Amino acid sequence: MHFFSSFFFACIFNISFSFASRTAPSNKRSLVEREGVVYNVFEHGETGAKVEFVANSGVCEMTPGVNQYSGYLSVGENLDMWFWFFEARQNPKTAPLAAWFNGGPGCSSMIGLFQENGPCKFELGAQNTRPINNTFSWNNNVNMLYIDQPVEVGFSVGNSSVVSTDTASPYVWKLIQAFYAAFPEYKSRDFGIFTESYGGHYAAEFSQYIQEQNKAKAGEHINLVALGINNGWHDSMLQESAYIDFAFNNSYRPFITAAQQKKYHMWFEDYCLPDLLLCNKTGSNFDCATADRACAAVVETPLYSMIDFDIYDIRKASNNNEPPNDFLQYLKDPQVLKAIGAKKTFTECSSEISRRFVATGDNSRSYIDELSAVTSSNITVLLWAGDADYICNYVGVLAVANAVAYPGHAAFSAKPLLPFTVNGVQKGEYKTEGNLSFLKVWEAGHMVMYYQPELSLRVFERTMGRGAIGGT
Repeated sequence: MHFFSSFFFACIFNISFSFASRTAPSNKRSLVEREGVVYNVFEHGETGAKVEFVANSGVCEMTPGVNQYSGYLSVGENLDMWFWFFEARQNPKTAPLAAWFNGGPGCSSMIGLFQENGPCKFELGAQNTRPINNTFSWNNNVNMLYIDQPVEVGFSVGNSSVVSTDTASPYVWKLIQAFYAAFPEYKSRDFGIFTESYGGHYAAEFSQYIQEQNKAKAGEHINLVALGINNGWHDSMLQESAYIDFAFNNSYRPFITAAQQKKYHMWFEDYCLPDLLLCNKTGSNFDCATADRACAAVVETPLYSMIDFDIYDIRKASNNNEPPNDFLQYLKDPQVLKAIGAKKTFTECSSEISRRFVATGDNSRSYIDELSAVTSSNITVLLWAGDADYICNYVGVLAVANAVAYPGHAAFSAKPLLPFTVNGVQKGEYKTEGNLSFLKVWEAGHMVMYYQPELSLRVFERTMGRGAIGGT
């Protein structure tokens, strides 16, 4: 799916950490100055992992007394993964911990930090060179960890052998292990994974891998309690056909006719679906890459040729500037880079990572089985989507939610959507059964948190608190 290569489109980990029962070497903490930047250095005696970070840079988080740490977690030899941690503004010593991943594959989580749910943001059209405070930041009541993975992405440093979603999981798990070693006060907290877009692949696989490691009693137990994915890409068999149905019937305006809808469904069933079925039967790179090309040829490319609007927000022209991308220039400022301890030029999205994922056909692989397994483990799962997004639209996300196999499947899939209100005003539609919820957010594009920040904060906090997302 070629659109992911520019915005959204993860890693074989060749070093094993030993957690054998023996007397562990002692941990070491020190301060190191490099090029005028003072790093706090933590060396984990048991694993050899190293964490280097700058404390309280004063960048982004503007609330007095709220701690932040930015720097690198070693996940292999010369493989340093960038993280930016923001303490909860309220009750940080007891607040849960959540990790945010952007998708791509191969795109930086600084996108989410600065454009969606971080402590600071840029105002549209203000032409400011500095961000302002985000009242609806997700670290209001939750400790937030933003991660650039894999190491070619964002501020991360190194060259990995990343080729697919599955090969990403060991890196992410070991990063969390290293974070717990350096900041042990967080390792007993409830933990959540939140993501968007290609994160539909990432989150399901990362969550299942974490649970497998927990079961194997490898490393520190990660108390995964919540999973949230907005406008996610989960399953091509459901979501490729959803392009056709969304194009004909969405919340705003159709851009194909009924006759065209019928024609595209025929092409999907004759040329795209058989290749997708083969990909998910054999799992071979060749079959999955072939399916990716087939679906692009008969569904995506013809539909794109009719689009005269932004595929991430169909209400707007393709050249619109929302959300504002001032952060890209901001992260080129040498003083900002020095303050946060960044060691390299910022790369928003890695074309090399995208190329590798395309080569393995990763996009065509379904992650509904992994999502179903995680949901069946009784963690709280939220699948949500802005109604103006085309690229990972709500039609497809709802189809995925209805297909999740868990104990509440039959009741969930049969339920109608109900009004979702915020402060008494309807802002969308939702349904919940047991620990699974679906939410369609009105007047929101792909980056839901930018368009509906108050709603987004509310459903995030409720999901992290393992409660129902129902409106007020």
